[in-house]
Amino acid sequence: MSDFPAVIELNVGGVQYAASLDTLKSEDGSWLQEVFGGSADDVPKDSQGRFFIDRDGALFRYVMEYLREPAKFKVTAEFQDRVRLRKEAVFFRLAGLVEALTKEPGCITIGYRGSFQFGRDGLADVKFRKITRLLVHGRVAICREVFGDTLNESRDPDHGGPDRYTARFFLKHVFIEQAFDMLQDNGFRCVGSCGSGTAGSITENLKPGVDSEENRWNHYNEFVFIRD
Repeated sequence: MSDFPAVIELNVGGVQYAASLDTLKSEDGSWLQEVFGGSADDVPKDSQGRFFIDRDGALFRYVMEYLREPAKFKVTAEFQDRVRLRKEAVFFRLAGLVEALTKEPGCITIGYRGSFQFGRDGLADVKFRKITRLLVHGRVAICREVFGDTLNESRDPDHGGPDRYTARFFLKHVFIEQAFDMLQDNGFRCVGSCGSGTAGSITENLKPGVDSEENRWNHYNEFVFIRD
């Protein structure tokens, strides 16, 4: 017979929780079932006598939500801590939660239009690229998952659910390396890219402040990322 009480008071990384012993032990093979199926004397306690678990206290609330109703647990496309929560699920050996957090496969294309900026009179002081906007193409739910608050949806009014596709999103910044980092952090890898350049006429009317050489050499590039 277990020497744990029916109701367990927990201190997880400094955050207090209370849960039934049955809930903590509900998933077979989990770390929690192993620990709270043993002896209470083997589990460290804090100064108030609560059982102490040295993990992320804020994310443990989602672990508890899952354990209480595993069949109903889900995270939204806007949830920003999917990667961190999955690490917690792996630690606690909660196979069902790991599966729920495994990212679905998908494809996102990043495109940008810019210009080659040459120094005046052909000098060697060259700024390789000037990006005016980073475009995002893909399924709405996945784009929101990856880019979160950096995604600007103003050009794409919501005419459907998150399972629709769009080619009208763009990012609120123009740092392409930041976009690449966010894609990599979410399990995407680049599988292809293409680019094109156009040469304009030097006789055409220029907008104020636009250099003639810059106006002549424009380019468009796309990078295709997939997550298996």
